[in-house]
Amino acid sequence: MKNLFSIFFIALFAFAGAQDKDSKETANRFFYELTFKPKKDSAKLEKVMAVLDIVKDRSVYRDYTAVGQDSIIKVQVEAMQKAGTFKDLSKSIKMPKFSEKIVKHYPDMKLQYIERIASGFTPMNIGYNETVKFDWKISNEKAKIGTYNAQKATAEFGGRKWTAWFSTDLPFQDGPYKFSGLPGLIVKIEDEGKNYSWILQGNRKIPNWDELTYAEKVSNVGLKVTEMPREKFEKTFNDFKKDPFATIRPMMNNEMMSKTIPGMDGTIGDMMKKQEKMYKDFFNLNDNPIEPPYEKLKVGTVEKVGKEKD
Repeated sequence: MKNLFSIFFIALFAFAGAQDKDSKETANRFFYELTFKPKKDSAKLEKVMAVLDIVKDRSVYRDYTAVGQDSIIKVQVEAMQKAGTFKDLSKSIKMPKFSEKIVKHYPDMKLQYIERIASGFTPMNIGYNETVKFDWKISNEKAKIGTYNAQKATAEFGGRKWTAWFSTDLPFQDGPYKFSGLPGLIVKIEDEGKNYSWILQGNRKIPNWDELTYAEKVSNVGLKVTEMPREKFEKTFNDFKKDPFATIRPMMNNEMMSKTIPGMDGTIGDMMKKQEKMYKDFFNLNDNPIEPPYEKLKVGTVEKVGKEKD
């Protein structure tokens, strides 16, 4: 998942050096250009690069923005640590378009959908598990998608009709977002209304791959996920979107809000207002989600994993 928490809060609440450890895993990273319609009533389209990292036992899908800026963030945070001052990096760091991270576990393709919220002064991962059963209809129609020989397949998911092109040249039964289950990697997929369209643009090996970005390391969030039923997940995340600082505000008195921080413009209260606006602006950018809310999904589309507990 993309790191929605600004570098200000990462530095303020977890101003400690991350311990970089070399990973022995090598990932196959597939780059997808995602073209999407953020507003239901608008013809305007936006584009973002997303990545699907595939390792031996799982894949990780997310917006590439946070991953691609990792080295820049590391340099900036280490400079702040050395100088002992804070710096507002929101002006130099680009916000991702999408904040979710989706992990598919092989071979059963049990899926974990993850978002990040604030719990007091501590960021935390929340998520839900599911196994999506796609009823793919494979056609005999074939085409060249980029440099790959591909074959057509169709399915319904999340209230939309999808057309996918998969390639057996790439021996992974996976794809962007939650899509999977075809006899090769999905190299292109789009819904009938062209609200969302992913096209594979390239791939490369990533030696010493680490699922965590540097920003995630310094925020001390780690890989731990608080799992909950999807209904509860959506309510928790929607509450966070409505009031991102609901759990922080009661912990901040007037004295703390009026304090200034060396290297930062304005008071802590000013920075919190700025942060809150950034959050709300981000969440208001898209009112055309890939999937409808859970309660509107068709019965039978999703097979719940394990016994859910509140």
